[in-house]
Amino acid sequence: MIAKKPESFSLKDFVFGKPKDPLDPRVFHQISLVAFLAWVGLGADGLSSSAYGPEEAYLALGDHFFLALPLAILMAVTVFVISASYSHIIELFPTGGGGYLVATKLLGPKVGLTSGCALIVDYMLTVTISVASAGDQIFSFLPISLHGAKLVIEFVLIFFLIYLNLRGTKESVLFLLPIFLLFVVAHIFAISLGVLPKAAEIPLVASMTYQKTIGDIQGLGVWTTIFLVLHAYSLGGGTYTGIEAVSNGLQALREPRVETGKKTMLYMASSLAFTASGLLLSYLLNQVSHEPGKTLNASLFEKIYVSFLSPDLAYALVIVTLITEAAILLVAAQAGFIDGPRVLSNMAIDSWVPHRFSHLSDNLVTQYGVWFMGLASLAFLFYTGGDVRLLVVMYSINVFLTFSLSQVGMCRHWWQVRKNERLWLRKLFVNGLGLSFTTIILVVTVVIKFAEGGWVTLLVTSGFILLCYAVRTHYDQVRSALKSLDETLINIPFQPDFKTPVPDKNPQGPTAALIVRDFDGLAIHSLLSISRLFPNHFKNVVFVSIGLIDSGRFKGLGEIENLRQSKAEDLKSLVEFANCLGWYAEYRYALGIDLIEELEALCKSVSKDFPRPVFFAGKLVFEQENFLSRLLHNQTPFTLERRLQFEGLEMMILPIRVFASQESQQHAS
Repeated sequence: MIAKKPESFSLKDFVFGKPKDPLDPRVFHQISLVAFLAWVGLGADGLSSSAYGPEEAYLALGDHFFLALPLAILMAVTVFVISASYSHIIELFPTGGGGYLVATKLLGPKVGLTSGCALIVDYMLTVTISVASAGDQIFSFLPISLHGAKLVIEFVLIFFLIYLNLRGTKESVLFLLPIFLLFVVAHIFAISLGVLPKAAEIPLVASMTYQKTIGDIQGLGVWTTIFLVLHAYSLGGGTYTGIEAVSNGLQALREPRVETGKKTMLYMASSLAFTASGLLLSYLLNQVSHEPGKTLNASLFEKIYVSFLSPDLAYALVIVTLITEAAILLVAAQAGFIDGPRVLSNMAIDSWVPHRFSHLSDNLVTQYGVWFMGLASLAFLFYTGGDVRLLVVMYSINVFLTFSLSQVGMCRHWWQVRKNERLWLRKLFVNGLGLSFTTIILVVTVVIKFAEGGWVTLLVTSGFILLCYAVRTHYDQVRSALKSLDETLINIPFQPDFKTPVPDKNPQGPTAALIVRDFDGLAIHSLLSISRLFPNHFKNVVFVSIGLIDSGRFKGLGEIENLRQSKAEDLKSLVEFANCLGWYAEYRYALGIDLIEELEALCKSVSKDFPRPVFFAGKLVFEQENFLSRLLHNQTPFTLERRLQFEGLEMMILPIRVFASQESQQHAS
């Protein structure tokens, strides 16, 4: 049992907030989100896309703007169909993971990797496009002379979001809650003013749409007319891009997570369908056209408010509404910082990316993932110059690639379980309908916009996939070498000799304190190395281990208790093995999120009970060191050695050779 550390003030705690205790039973309740807060933190990604999705769709119609009426209906239907299909994913995968987990489990690891990489790039672009569009909203009511500062402001906003998310998920959502509510109220008011006074004109508009559509079919042909609609429909695909955020972020939701997730999905679908379709209908009824230096929403709000209010009040309301749009877009960037690191952590657990991406910070967020998403989004912002139209194309391709793969996996699943699942046909129909919508948008966007930015997304995603393969190949080679070591050493037959008593504890005698992870070949190799290097010298052996609580373990109290039991069983096996070698042995362990800090505390505790300790730790040594091997394997032994030496404690690092090929390994044996 480790005594609590006295509380002390530090600059880090002031800036990022006080650390959270992962072993506190209340912590999961404290950091989880109820459906309403989840709608804010995760649903804002979808809702904010109304700032650019409907605009892109409407402008793509050009002179055929009258087609906005059927497009608005199609947009609302698509939102509810995709949301319904993702509710099935929430039911089947209640621990979260979204598109990556769905594709991995239902279609295989390689398809899962493709979906995961597409998701990561998608969330990078979520941050970028949200911040870039927020900049567009703000500068729509500012003088043209100030527009040169827009990109700089957007860079500053991304750094601010990085800081906010390093403080913790719930903290960032609560900070942005008033902004979200103001956006909802402002847009309900604006859309109502844009639609209700002209509601009587809708039958006339519908009749005109029908007549002009027939005229287009006769003049342009059926396929050209269909292409016009599909073109606008696909470019409005940005409207649906945030729908998957809830299924990815289930880990952040309050129990029961499935019910909370489905309720959040309903909130998101209803609000998004109303806002996106309402804006599209408002453009049509108010005959809004694009103005240089302004978003289409800015032009719409100005036209609506001037019709009912005094010029000064109308201008003030336009500014307020645009500020709420900019603010909700910043809330939407949260999805990139909440879900992006979660997908990275899931991929890290599967060894597609460095394992450190699954490590948690003091505030129980995957800090490496937050930095990775933030810096990558800055790179995209720099490349595109904050051009929202280019970002929408890049963004939509990866989103709908992931959507389509998820829907294919779900369709395959419902077909495979049709004999046991009573409602399989209904669920297959919903996911199949979702697949048809998402595939159409994906294919049309790639074909039409490949040369206008689509190729960049495909290139970045393909490069990321190749990088993940390189990482996985390295980890597989190391795992194979360590497996061989396990088979050689763990299976050494030994039987406890009960006739020969275990030596008594000798606290004043020389003590070997061995830092281990599991009962594996690495630990046995290190123990035998100590015996070989220092025959008959040490009187005691103490095994020191940390149960690292990473994103894979931080899913509930049950997972942490399983980690505790697993750690205790492994260490008991090591104690028995050391007893057979003629040593007195015991173990010490702790659970935590900071490996170095917990190890240092345990080592100091051992040195108090055994005044003459020498600490040992195994370190993988590769036949050929390179950048990849240094990046993918932490330097824990060296860092700990430096800290212990500063405290006056001795430590020795034992090399564990890892050969590049199986043949050279057998030769070394």
